Amino acid sequence: MRPVRALLAGPRGGAAWPGMSQEIGVTGLAVMGANLARNLARHGCRVVVHNRTRARTDALLAAHGDEGEFVATGSTGEFVATLQRPRRIIVMVQAGASTDAVVHELMDLLDAGDVLVDGGNARYTDTIRRTAALAEKGVHFVGAGISGGEEGALLGPSIMPGGSAEAYALIGPLLESIAAVVDGTPCCTHVDGDGAGHFVKMVHNGIEYADMQLIAEAYDLLRVRLGMSPAEIGEVFAGWNAGDLDSYLIEITAEVLRHVDADTGRPFVDVVLDQAEQKGTGRWTVQSALDLGVPVSGIAEAVFARALSGHAEQRGPARGALPGPAAPPEPVTDRDGFVEAVRQALYASKVVAYAQGFDQVAAGAEAHGWHVDRAALATIWRGGCIIRARFLDRIRQAFTDDPALTTLLVHPYFRDAVAQCQEGWRTVVVEAARAGVPAPGFASALAYYDGLRAERLPAALVQGLRDLFGAHTYRRVDREGSFHTLWSEDRSERPVG
Repeated sequence: MRPVRALLAGPRGGAAWPGMSQEIGVTGLAVMGANLARNLARHGCRVVVHNRTRARTDALLAAHGDEGEFVATGSTGEFVATLQRPRRIIVMVQAGASTDAVVHELMDLLDAGDVLVDGGNARYTDTIRRTAALAEKGVHFVGAGISGGEEGALLGPSIMPGGSAEAYALIGPLLESIAAVVDGTPCCTHVDGDGAGHFVKMVHNGIEYADMQLIAEAYDLLRVRLGMSPAEIGEVFAGWNAGDLDSYLIEITAEVLRHVDADTGRPFVDVVLDQAEQKGTGRWTVQSALDLGVPVSGIAEAVFARALSGHAEQRGPARGALPGPAAPPEPVTDRDGFVEAVRQALYASKVVAYAQGFDQVAAGAEAHGWHVDRAALATIWRGGCIIRARFLDRIRQAFTDDPALTTLLVHPYFRDAVAQCQEGWRTVVVEAARAGVPAPGFASALAYYDGLRAERLPAALVQGLRDLFGAHTYRRVDREGSFHTLWSEDRSERPVG
């Protein structure tokens, strides 16, 4: 057993220990909470720890108590009383009812000026509600998105805190001290008020869904159309990771594809059930986008693709009943050319996914009265988080050049980069359709791109139909105002309003 330097503290009425300028409490010591507590301790904080069941507290101290100064407490009352004022507490419990229960228990014990941070994957609307409730007591509530998984929590995550400026002044320096660092800049920034931090974390997760779906489609096409083994495709991804596609997800894709199952000797990916699970943040992203009227088709397709994969009761009967292409597709003769086309499709589609995500951030900020600096957001997503990628530097620069940029796709760098990928992208979408290989991510990204650049969209017909069956009116291209055609009468046009 490692030596334990933790102190089993009793209540001390909130008095600060001599010489201690940094102290924080962490309640909820599952893996994420425990790793975050260790990270804080390693960076010089005295960390007061608590868990609903004492066993996890004891296990943390026994295994890692030598990594810094920990103070173990056994009850919520003892936990709060032990912390110096203003108290700074991070809650790391399951989102939803569990978070509400912990917040409710702590509310009666906290004083005005204390700061309570929810570091879980909370729904941002819940964070808005909790912020308002605690503000009535003068307690600061901070919804902080934390990305990077278990490893990030320990070694340096990307942190997206919301809440008031006053709260950030109290908690921000500590969070910045444990965040990942890229080019000397901590991957942590004050996003803005109440639910802003959890909102951008939700969108981050939506982009993550889209990114993984696109990677999976690239893998599937290379395997089905070229007959490549998972290990061979892993080498392709490793090569891509040395170029413009350099990112954490591309890196670990190569690792997963090259992994061999110890029990069977088969490629690991072949022994994993092809039913992707989800915890809800992707659905929340799409639901929010629908409410905001923002087209995040790439994220939506990724969520629906996971849902489809899980419907085994439908897929089983359909597998033997639904015919595919009438004739098998011709073999691919230019292997290297097809690999490059898939790379181009993947890169262009990833740009679209990130563009849609940043569009949603802008729309959410406008709807809720937040000021979210998209350049700062791209900056903190360069390290620690799951969607970290080389081209986030380009995204940061794009929003620095033009903070009001309407879409990344019209910034000169991304406009030209996507244009260079366009032919390969179109080839891959056509090839997938002809071969009967599902590629909803690639196809929807291309449709979105073509929709943006179209001179005229068939939405004019949609609006005409709406006017005919529901008198919903329409606007004209040649004069101002709204109009309605008397379809069931003489079909004359009348101005409305």
